[in-house]
Amino acid sequence: MSRRCELTAKGPLVGHTVSHSNIKTKRRFLPNLCNVTFISDALGKNVRLRVSTNAIKSVDHNGGLDAFLLKARVANLSPRALELKRQIEKKKAAAEPAKQAS
Repeated sequence: MSRRCELTAKGPLVGHTVSHSNIKTKRRFLPNLCNVTFISDALGKNVRLRVSTNAIKSVDHNGGLDAFLLKARVANLSPRALELKRQIEKKKAAAEPAKQAS
């Protein structure tokens, strides 16, 4: 399983562990990933994604999964998240003419 956030594309970084005697040893800094269930209001279903804790805060700050995905860049999203974004855009586009007709 990839160690990459599905919403923000955060991945492992490389750096050094520095000892007291200043010896540098290579190490990896892994992102803090969690399996989270988000609720999509537009699609009316629950979606399980593997995201960083930073992404969870960003989703809450932007007003939910739908709003976050509509604002997110395509390059940062995983294929699953990109498919969700397309489905949400399609639902929103279908709902617009119904609102204007009323």
